[in-house]
Amino acid sequence: MEIQVGNVQIETTRGDIANQPNVDAIVNAANAQLQTGGGVAGAIHRAAGSGLARECAPQAPIKPGEAVISGGHNLPNRFVIHCLGPVYGKDKPEDKLLTNCYKNALLLADKYEVQTVAFPAISTGIFGYPIVDAARVALNTVKETVPHLKHVRKVRFVLFGESDYEVFSKHLKE
Repeated sequence: MEIQVGNVQIETTRGDIANQPNVDAIVNAANAQLQTGGGVAGAIHRAAGSGLARECAPQAPIKPGEAVISGGHNLPNRFVIHCLGPVYGKDKPEDKLLTNCYKNALLLADKYEVQTVAFPAISTGIFGYPIVDAARVALNTVKETVPHLKHVRKVRFVLFGESDYEVFSKHLKE
């Protein structure tokens, strides 16, 4: 599923965020210490190799809603943008912090002249953010932010499971 917002194409696809060879930057649903973990962070760190953790260490810790950038190391991407999403029910207000994740990641991508960026569904795994609410926040934030970007031309949401893909695709159509 894809739509056009100004000069930017926004799309949803099923797949593995750590295997997106045709994008400049992927976004890591990071932990505060920017280290290997489970889920998205674990997959990205395993694919990128140990150099990613070494590069990220001096930038840690980050707070919910913040984004930092690193090189892609062994990934096929120039950059990895690391965002710490909110833990649902703990980090308040969840919707503002999740909005900040997507907005800060896009602004950082634009600053580094990234043309294509791929996001996972931040905070929806172990952090417990309900997928329907997360999709609404993510897509609304991207749609509101992209008109202000100079370099980003494509935003891809890479969803691992079919049900998450369907939720994001439905909200993208609306």
